[in-house]
Amino acid sequence: MIAITRDVSPSLAGCELSFVPRTAIDIDRAIAQHDAYRDALRALGCDVITLPAQAGMPDAVFVEDVAIVLDEVAVMTRPGAASRRGEGASVGEALAEYRPLLRIESPGTLDGGDVLRVGRTIYVGQAARSNAEGIAQLRALLAPFGYDVRAVPTHGCLHLKSAVTLVAENSLLVQPEWVDASVFAGYRCIAVDPAEEHAANALRIGDGVIHPACFPRTRQRLEEAGIRVVPVDISELQKAEGAVTCCSLVFPAAESLP
Repeated sequence: MIAITRDVSPSLAGCELSFVPRTAIDIDRAIAQHDAYRDALRALGCDVITLPAQAGMPDAVFVEDVAIVLDEVAVMTRPGAASRRGEGASVGEALAEYRPLLRIESPGTLDGGDVLRVGRTIYVGQAARSNAEGIAQLRALLAPFGYDVRAVPTHGCLHLKSAVTLVAENSLLVQPEWVDASVFAGYRCIAVDPAEEHAANALRIGDGVIHPACFPRTRQRLEEAGIRVVPVDISELQKAEGAVTCCSLVFPAAESLP
């Protein structure tokens, strides 16, 4: 597995925020937590690629939002926040070594954090950051490869993957307050603990799931479901409305694909 990451920007405290209050961020601690996160990626078998920080782009550490990587292609997105649209160039240069590149164009907007792949189905959150035009463009781009792209309304959260993530084969971790769980009928849905509203974001790599250490009750639910959890402390990155999926783009190397 390849994992593309980017160093934390010294301007992280100037990040875009939508659903969390702005509080002071300890940059040195954020950097240390991000380093430990990359260690967790390596421990789960990833070859970690590190891109340099972009000093003038506070949110650039959240590389997931600027691209979607599938087996056949990568799609460079057009983030919903105008301040983030310059982040993708260097990520695209790195991805071009592994996949052909396609692009979402204006007036479409699409954040990678809104995109959840489950098999050949691509669920896309439709809210503030990803619009109907962006979703329509993604559907057209991926149709030749046999993907079924489905729009999913969200509310009360930034991205679809704030509300639901894949944690095992046919198993989803869900925050039912933010997305209609009936959309995912047919999958095993594990609800977050009600006391941990931000706990639905998890990153599955192989047989392990990276999950924020600050959500022990939800971690217990995952472990009781037979899922191996790798807890990481990302408390400073969470202050920037970040989570474990958004800090990397993880995908199989082409030679490992069937």
